Amino acid sequence: MNAPLGSPDPDGPLLVVVDGANVVGSRPDGWWRDRRGAAERLRDRLAAEGLPGRVGAVELVLVVEGAARGVESVPGVRVESAPGSGDDRIVELAAEHPGRPRLVVTADRELRRRVTELGAEVAGPRVVLG
Repeated sequence: MNAPLGSPDPDGPLLVVVDGANVVGSRPDGWWRDRRGAAERLRDRLAAEGLPGRVGAVELVLVVEGAARGVESVPGVRVESAPGSGDDRIVELAAEHPGRPRLVVTADRELRRRVTELGAEVAGPRVVLG
């Protein structure tokens, strides 16, 4: 059983994996005209704000796919360009750290099911968008 998200963990800080396409797509703000730019804005917001309401260290990973591939990492946010399905890459990241607290940010029901089977917590896009 995972420790509560606020608990310190010897295996590292909370790993927060953000489903870039799903979070960007959760708001109808014209993101579809510039998917890469929308992913960069999300990355920059994450770098500036971290995980709102979270006290303590987190490792932020933004997973991008499709037209958003190639977005660069910045201090505070590692960007992973999925070679195929972003969802599959997110599941891989969650599976790589079984003893560590993990939070996947997505509204995708199937992805939520897949990562909770691995012991990860899930939250919707509002946790990073406010």
